[in-house]
Amino acid sequence: MAPLKKSFSDYLAQKGLKTTRQREIILDEFLRCPSHLSTEELYLRLRKKHPSIGYATVYRTLKLFAESGIAEERHFGDGQTRYESSTSEEHHDHLVCTACGAILEFEDPRIEQLQDEVARTHGFKISRHRLELYGLCAKCSET
Repeated sequence: MAPLKKSFSDYLAQKGLKTTRQREIILDEFLRCPSHLSTEELYLRLRKKHPSIGYATVYRTLKLFAESGIAEERHFGDGQTRYESSTSEEHHDHLVCTACGAILEFEDPRIEQLQDEVARTHGFKISRHRLELYGLCAKCSET
């Protein structure tokens, strides 16, 4: 957590912005939370202990997290921007339930290998990729 805090603080200084107590509180909570949080979800978590932190502050701070590289914006087709920490060293993909909105992370080296083979076949060099599969989770497919 400390390297991320320093990285964010350095980014703010570079942009001529201040490291405020509210931004530190938001960062701490963001890093404690499960990934794929919307602005509203993070705001509701923060509001319990820190009612003075407003929605707009959370929104702007999440944008700063994305700009600084410590978070990534994700769009899963539900109309909300969600944020995921960039700290994960391992690449992962997502299964997104179209009924309940659950987002499951998974890793499969066979998929990574197949992507590399397809790219190689076409003389393509992959710099990054994202795989999102949409359907019904186990819980929703039972009903």
